[in-house]
Amino acid sequence: MTEPQINPWSSTPSLDIEKTFAEFGIDPIAPVLAELPDVPYFMRRGIVLGHRDYLPIARAIKTHAPFYLLTGFMPSGHPHLGHLLLMKEIVWHVQQGATGCVTIADREAYAVRGLSWEKCREYGKEYLSCLYALGYKGETYFQSKNNRLKDLAFEAATKVNFSELSAIYGFTPETALAHADSVITQVADILYPQVEKGPAPTIVPVGIDQDPHIRLTRGIANKFRMFLVEEREGLVSVRAKNAPEGALEAVKKAFPHTKKYEGHVDIKDAACADVSAKVREIELSFGGYGFYTPSSTYHQFLPGLTGGKMSSSVPESFISFFEPEAAVRKKVMSALTGGRMTLEEQKRLGGEPEKCTLYLLNMFHMVTDDAALAEIHRKCRAGEITCGQCKKETAERVVAFLKDFKEKMDVAAETIEV
Repeated sequence: MTEPQINPWSSTPSLDIEKTFAEFGIDPIAPVLAELPDVPYFMRRGIVLGHRDYLPIARAIKTHAPFYLLTGFMPSGHPHLGHLLLMKEIVWHVQQGATGCVTIADREAYAVRGLSWEKCREYGKEYLSCLYALGYKGETYFQSKNNRLKDLAFEAATKVNFSELSAIYGFTPETALAHADSVITQVADILYPQVEKGPAPTIVPVGIDQDPHIRLTRGIANKFRMFLVEEREGLVSVRAKNAPEGALEAVKKAFPHTKKYEGHVDIKDAACADVSAKVREIELSFGGYGFYTPSSTYHQFLPGLTGGKMSSSVPESFISFFEPEAAVRKKVMSALTGGRMTLEEQKRLGGEPEKCTLYLLNMFHMVTDDAALAEIHRKCRAGEITCGQCKKETAERVVAFLKDFKEKMDVAAETIEV
């Protein structure tokens, strides 16, 4: 069996973004940004660079309509700077009006990484303290303690077979059933806010490596729907999929100028949005969920200090929120940069900031002012700054950030019950 291009559990994913977007139907996010009243720096700089169906979310932000934010963290180790971007995306969307819901994927960590439940709780609490330190306001839960979630996962499992999972994830006969179950639990995570609070658009910010979960969930959400609503020339067609007896008749009765056929009704003189809303209401009345297909955004990975992905399984690659100051400075001073081999070459040719892990660390997190970041880029390109000087300046920024952030985490940790 050919391995899928995207593996959500790889520590060192190497993705051709353009090829990945084309192959899996991910759209660049830049064209949608004009719909947002305020564009955050991580979208403006192309750190968040792709999406599926983000337009309904952008419009919900613009019109103050209800929508949900759902994403999660697998507690497989201590949180670090590689997780900070997703946390910022979460908080920003909640500030824009989303109802927030964040899961700690301890069932996934137990099944895939072999962590004990106690370790999952310990690391999970650390992730939550980071999130609350950034100002998050919303719901959080651990997968293993959410019985409604587990019931929903069982229901969702009826909509997918193992062949489908194998095609998406590359599962083999040797794959543990718990691993497959953790995937279905994540599907339930994504749909959970709509079950708890009613149907509404849902944004799921993730790294590009998590797209298989999004694709699977979007497919399952559509399989749950009782009807397919399609706009056609001069009419709106509502086709029954899994509709119980009487549901299609209820659709017919809800609209004048309706013609009923075997398995579908055609509605004239009606807006597709109005029909969709009424059909969703009818689905709910007949015991369905009426799911909105979840939307998603995709962010780049913050490269590890040694190159590749910043990963909990490669200690030299990341800076933990709990690192002592001396360790932080040592890691920054040892980081892989985009500098030249010699000082003379650096001055003559200039550096290559796009290849520098520290420039990217500044771009992702440490320098939020665009003009200040542009000046760092210019000085590097012009050979006006050495890598040693840049490392020292970056180390100061990281140390100052972590000192302030750790104090906020300590306060937040006292309020978390797990």
